[in-house]
Amino acid sequence: MSFEFFVAYRYLKAKRKGLFAAVTTGIGVAGVTVGVAALITTLSVMNGFQTDIQKKIVGAQAHICVYGAGSARMLDRLTTAVALDPDVVATAPFILGQAILTFSGRTSGIVLKGLDPAREFSVNDLGKTLREGSWEQFSDGKIPGLVLGEELARNLGAETGSEVVLVSPQGALTPLGMLPKMKRFRVVGLLHTGYYEYDSTTGYVPLSAAADFFGLTNGATGIGVRVRQLDRVDAAATRIRAAVGPAHIVRTFKQLNQTLFAALKLEKIVMFIILTLITLVASLNIASTLILRSVEKTRDIGLLKAMGASPSQIRRIFWIEGFLIGLSGLVMGLALGLFLCWVIARYPIVELPADIYYLSRVPVSVQWLDLCAVTTMGLLLSLLATVYPSARAAKVDPVEAIHYG
Repeated sequence: MSFEFFVAYRYLKAKRKGLFAAVTTGIGVAGVTVGVAALITTLSVMNGFQTDIQKKIVGAQAHICVYGAGSARMLDRLTTAVALDPDVVATAPFILGQAILTFSGRTSGIVLKGLDPAREFSVNDLGKTLREGSWEQFSDGKIPGLVLGEELARNLGAETGSEVVLVSPQGALTPLGMLPKMKRFRVVGLLHTGYYEYDSTTGYVPLSAAADFFGLTNGATGIGVRVRQLDRVDAAATRIRAAVGPAHIVRTFKQLNQTLFAALKLEKIVMFIILTLITLVASLNIASTLILRSVEKTRDIGLLKAMGASPSQIRRIFWIEGFLIGLSGLVMGLALGLFLCWVIARYPIVELPADIYYLSRVPVSVQWLDLCAVTTMGLLLSLLATVYPSARAAKVDPVEAIHYG
């Protein structure tokens, strides 16, 4: 044990004259504890929401979308090129377009997606999101089937079995001129992905019906791709982009939803900065405690210098003392924060309205990177708080300290 650590530790353990120094030390430790616990809990809850949203997005769409498939020949060539990537485990063609959905006097613009259920369910989890109806009736009968999001169906008043009309905004050329192209569909299912943007704006029809509706012959507008590991999606997209060439657009699920993910990331950074101010205030309490200690122990500092202690050793004593105070608060804050995360995740302390958030409990996801960032921040602020008190104590004149201390 070094001389500096021994003295700093003895000063912390020793009973001090008066109660004020003990109270300020306790406030400093408690402040760091509360700040660290608040940071860990808040960041973990925000991570939980972000993970849940990402899970819902990935469940409703492919990991990577390659646009510009075009004709059937181009589609086969593109599918072959994409499937050669080592991270790709499944592909599925799709047709994407916009249409106007009308039912019972109500009208809504929707995103219409044509898909082949057998292949589509290999690249996403749409097959597990059906609440009513059946995918088996998707392409049965003379009238093509249509699967709607629950929110979209609720806004239109449509139910399973309802017949709706889709109107193409492109129109069709007839002897009478350009007329809107209309086609009748039967609602065969309602799905619930848990992501409001999809559930309120998207409809799904068979691939052949979408090709006929949009005027495509045995073709597709793109290919959905599923990769082996979600964290390798960016690397796989880069390789696929190089393989298919600049004529085709390659987008990951992050890029397709970049506004949402950017907003979540910015919100997390802002919350980290705001909650760091709590720990900053606690570090100021540590600084005031050390300044009080330097005044209270002026005679002791003078005696240490008279016995041969250098200014740098005095400075290190106060550094270690402030570091120990901050470390105590940091350890207790980590324990308290992790305990609060466990309680929130296990018990329904905070209940959410499921019809609005699609969640009944607050999601929690503790990430090691956040723990490391909070720990580093806490230790740095604790050390910065010792700069002025240690410099002040190192400048004490031993003669005056012993004589007047």
